Amino acid sequence: MKKPFSVESARGSEWHRWDPHIHVPGTALNDQYGGKDPWMEFLAAVEACDPPIRAMGITDYYGIEGYERAVELKAKGNLASVGLIFPNVELRLTIETSRASAINLHLLFRPDDHNHVERIHRFLRELKFSYLGETYRCDRDDLIRLGRAHDPKAVDDNAARRAGANQFKVTLENLKRALETSDWARANVLIAVAGGEKDGTSGLRDEEASFAALRTEIERFAHIIFSGNPKQSSFWLGHEKISVAELTEKYGGPKPCLHGSDAHTVTKVGKPDSNRFCWVKGDLVYETLRQLCLEPSQRVFIGEEPPLGALNGNIIKSVEVTNAPWLYQSRIELNSGLVAIIGARGSGKTALADIIAAGGLALSQRLNEKSFISRAKDFLRNSEARLRWAEGDDTYNGLTMTGMEELLDHPHVQYLSQQFVDQLCSSDGPNDELIDEIERVIFNAHPASDRLGASDFKELLLKRLESSRQKRRRNQLALEKASLELTEERALKDSLPHLEKDRDERRKAIDKDKKDRMALVGKGNVERASRLELVSNAVDMKQQEVNQAKLKLRALELLETDVANFREREAPLLVQTMQLERSESGLSKEDWKQFKIDFVGEVDSILVTRVAEAQKEVLKLQGVATNVDTEANPEAPLIAEDVQLLTHPLAVLERERERLKRLVGIDVQNTRRFNALSDKITKAEGVLTKINQNIERAKSAEERITKLIKARREAYAAVYEAIVEEEAQLAILYAPIKARIEEAGGSLSKLSFSIRRTVDLEKWAATGESLLDLRRNGPFQGRGSLFQRAHLKLLQTWESGDAPTASAAVLEFVKTNEADLRLHMPEGENKRDWAKRVSDWLLSTDHISVGYGLQYDGVDIEQLSPGTRGIVLLLLYLAIDGTDDRPLIIDQPEENLDPQSIFDELVTRFREAKRRRQIIIVTHNANLVVNTDADQVIVASSGQHKPAQLPVIQYEMGGLENKRIRQRVCDILEGGEHAFKERAKRLRVVI
Repeated sequence: MKKPFSVESARGSEWHRWDPHIHVPGTALNDQYGGKDPWMEFLAAVEACDPPIRAMGITDYYGIEGYERAVELKAKGNLASVGLIFPNVELRLTIETSRASAINLHLLFRPDDHNHVERIHRFLRELKFSYLGETYRCDRDDLIRLGRAHDPKAVDDNAARRAGANQFKVTLENLKRALETSDWARANVLIAVAGGEKDGTSGLRDEEASFAALRTEIERFAHIIFSGNPKQSSFWLGHEKISVAELTEKYGGPKPCLHGSDAHTVTKVGKPDSNRFCWVKGDLVYETLRQLCLEPSQRVFIGEEPPLGALNGNIIKSVEVTNAPWLYQSRIELNSGLVAIIGARGSGKTALADIIAAGGLALSQRLNEKSFISRAKDFLRNSEARLRWAEGDDTYNGLTMTGMEELLDHPHVQYLSQQFVDQLCSSDGPNDELIDEIERVIFNAHPASDRLGASDFKELLLKRLESSRQKRRRNQLALEKASLELTEERALKDSLPHLEKDRDERRKAIDKDKKDRMALVGKGNVERASRLELVSNAVDMKQQEVNQAKLKLRALELLETDVANFREREAPLLVQTMQLERSESGLSKEDWKQFKIDFVGEVDSILVTRVAEAQKEVLKLQGVATNVDTEANPEAPLIAEDVQLLTHPLAVLERERERLKRLVGIDVQNTRRFNALSDKITKAEGVLTKINQNIERAKSAEERITKLIKARREAYAAVYEAIVEEEAQLAILYAPIKARIEEAGGSLSKLSFSIRRTVDLEKWAATGESLLDLRRNGPFQGRGSLFQRAHLKLLQTWESGDAPTASAAVLEFVKTNEADLRLHMPEGENKRDWAKRVSDWLLSTDHISVGYGLQYDGVDIEQLSPGTRGIVLLLLYLAIDGTDDRPLIIDQPEENLDPQSIFDELVTRFREAKRRRQIIIVTHNANLVVNTDADQVIVASSGQHKPAQLPVIQYEMGGLENKRIRQRVCDILEGGEHAFKERAKRLRVVI
């Protein structure tokens, strides 16, 4: 004989298979059981069911004889695998379906009272049927009498009973009146109506829909729909044409669909069509039926297997504490769904949460000095918490703060201690830890395949923004370069009058020095002196050519050095940097060799050729003096007068100048002076050449200024494009969590993320004012004027404009205010340096940053109260953090929240979250226990305090369908009884 199955579980509400509609041998109608001992065959068939049936509704027409027999057999040790049997009386209404069958109605009676059988019979006798002027009651004797009145041939009692049961019909009004006049019945019966087309309410339809109102009335009257049709189940949960709100208004609320085998023969026992087994979550007690009427979406499922819920690897099956004399029971069983720990202050609620967190290796910083483990540390030195997981593994940890310091960074459970939540949601405003939690949830919202190999949010953020930020940096450098060149070109353009004046003055000085040089020539040598002047000028000019040739040669030699340095140092370093920054590319060493950087052209041969040419050019221009002895024949010219002087090299020209100097009779003293003047003239003419070059550049500066303005505009626009790209990347980064928020809907839709630019206009204006002399009379005198102009002309564009708009607005601002800014240039400043600093500031973008904002109901999280921030945090954990399926432990989530907030914002989320992860909450709030339909309630209580000892802590466990647990909820939690009654009121279910 099998061991009887326990009807109540310390783990609370768990899934069991029920068959609420099963006929037994001797059923009044359509009894197809046969054999020598049909009851034994029936019992054997029940015991052989797989999955096993744990609760049965023994069904008969207008009576409970089959139920009474089943109870008798169970008392003798049969049906050991069945924890609950209850009477299901099947009635037929006087209302006919389109298939000419009466609507079937079921009365599911509570079997707990010791006199429930007598009370059921008494109630059934209130149901009456009139035939040929006589009234018949709903009991066995009257059914037999009715059967014989209708069919005189039915002599046998069983045959007469069948005939009577087949004719007996109940009016809806009769049934309602019987319920209204019986307090016992209202408290002990649930009404179920068939939902099918043949003998259920779906059969009440025709082209005129004339039975629509009647059908609605019947379905509103019923607590339960008997149907295994998935579409009907979905309809009655508010997932089809009408919503939950509409169901509530029209039918009194959602309704559970139950389905049984409706067996009338042994071959059908426990075998519903299509294996549509009926799974009910709860203890094997009648009260579970009441609970499923209140929680149809949570407690009933029709299918081959019950809902999966949390995965075994993330279900704590039990927690055990060793060496803990202060615990009444060392092992505590835990439900896989929502576990609510309740109790009076100091009863040991938080102690259990801390212990589970410790056994799950939760972070030590969440167990601060206010935690149980910290306060009771002197009594926990030898204690150890051990969690037994559903898949068979154990995790354990010593209950000491030293042990806590060695806990994992990625623990097996997620623990939100009250102190941790208070810290995250403090009135001082959101801190880094809250932002870190939000970012962790955002990161987890991304599929692993989209995380780019990142291990956390910040790393993913850097990877996502790397391209746009590099683009921003590069274009900012290009912008600064263009601004610098533009400043120089404008300075050059502005210097044109000064350059021309300087050119004229230097020309005059050179002419004067030449006259002074000629004055050193003796009188009477005018012709030779004139020749000397020509040769001296040629020497000066040729010296300039030699200097330019040497500069060219030097530049080419330096370029050779640049090429060598690039190949030996810069190019390898650039490739090494790329290799480090792009290490995830997976390229091999051989692949990276292909990235060797070099010049695409034949630069070496070009440079060798050009250097050789430049060397020859220098040698050619310098030349070598002739071997003619000028002292032996001073009258013999080295250069014929009809030959162009500049066609000769410098050395020849210098010797010819020396010969002429001697001929004109310049003495030794004047020779030194002559040479000094010649050197001076040569240098001055070199400077004059540069000035003339700058004048030519200044004359063409306007064209370059136009190009640089365009380049600067493009660079600024490119910087802004990078900012816009960063916004786009952030939008991609937050897209998964936005999608989850939209998918979740409901009150969670109040939570929103926004990508936004933040403009620190005060910082930008302050930087600008630091470059100005605000004491001077002018448009920007005094502080604040610059801020006001920028606020009016730039702020909106910076905050929301695109790249072309922002670029145009900023450059227009520069153009409009350039002259006004110059009026405030501080005294003593170098104009060029000051102009560069002002330009860099005007076109800077470091005051513009891109980030995200988190809002709840349109209010930034920074401005929310600590309580509302607590709601946001819990919504993140319960509804959005879909990838974290570890057990979630929360200590008093209702702190700082008003009851309405708890009901409106959190109850639904707890109900949804418990379907995918195990949740353990410590709470004082009845709504979080009753309205979430907690799967298990653990009631903590503690004994008297004794000196130098911890009080003994005791935990009582069970589901809400357990009367004892329900009473404890009402006793301990303020508003508990009210919460139960309010929940039951809409369905007229007595709790």
